[in-house]
Amino acid sequence: MIQRRAFIQQTGIIVSGMIANLPVLNNFKNVVMKQDNQFDVIIVGGSYSGLSAAMALGRALRKVLVIDAGNPCNKQTPHSHNFLTNDGKTPKEIATLARQQVQNYPTVRFHDGYATTGIKTEKGFIIQTDAGESYTSRKLVFATGIKDIMPPIPGFAESWGISVLHCPYCHGYEVRHQTTGVLANGDAAVELASLISNWTKDLTLYTNGPSSLTNEQKAKLEKNQISIVEAVIDRLDHTQGSIKQILFKDGSKAPVKAIYARLPFVQHSSIPQELGSDLTQDGFIKIDPAHRTSIQGVYACGDNTTKMRTVANAVSMGTTTGFMVNKELIEEDF
Repeated sequence: MIQRRAFIQQTGIIVSGMIANLPVLNNFKNVVMKQDNQFDVIIVGGSYSGLSAAMALGRALRKVLVIDAGNPCNKQTPHSHNFLTNDGKTPKEIATLARQQVQNYPTVRFHDGYATTGIKTEKGFIIQTDAGESYTSRKLVFATGIKDIMPPIPGFAESWGISVLHCPYCHGYEVRHQTTGVLANGDAAVELASLISNWTKDLTLYTNGPSSLTNEQKAKLEKNQISIVEAVIDRLDHTQGSIKQILFKDGSKAPVKAIYARLPFVQHSSIPQELGSDLTQDGFIKIDPAHRTSIQGVYACGDNTTKMRTVANAVSMGTTTGFMVNKELIEEDF
């Protein structure tokens, strides 16, 4: 309690009892809040969804801070597709132009770095960065994305986003009709293989070990001329991320131009969970139709909330989130 009183005396901020535990307060014990560090909204994550939310809020005359470390999950992807007016551009091109356009709005400010800690107060929230700076806001938006967990297959991570793919709607056209693999097992394998069969009939399922498919599932794949290989993968032979062949531990090999895989993931930021935000059964931040999380005043948008990992969807969600946050601020003040 002594630490809590010292924090309140030093900052003038009353901390909510629900979140105000001492380990969190220790991170903020040297904070001195400045007027220019106070915002209507802090957006954690400055890729497509975060920038879209920032633009909507900037156009609504809100004082906004975007915290971003410049480390998007699609940094290796050579081209982005299925996004009108930007089809075929690199992700970096799109993000760079987006940030330039958002910076035209004078009430939007950027902090280059990581948000490391957050707490809820009676008046809003405090976010601290890896540089030790602290900012307050009435509302929070998390557009932090997710972090894919790579399998321990040499060459896989180097090829991720280039020839090892997660989304046929983003990349399927570019590898249409080519020799393609699906790396999966069980129910997920049947679902993904059936989806990819729309783009190529030269398709093989690699289970990377004994198959867990039922006889019915095997028959369904065989009916659609999708062969099943259970050999354990040793590594992917590639050149700068472009796969040439799969090499197996038994010495066999298989030529392939692309592989689809759905990877396990973790949330890129732990702050929403630390604040108490609920997750879905699949590990995404749980939101309602207005993109509100289970914590009052906290919103989320983009890849951290949905399986639909496309640039176009991230932009759409960010814009909607910006509108909803501004609406809530108006309703509170009017």
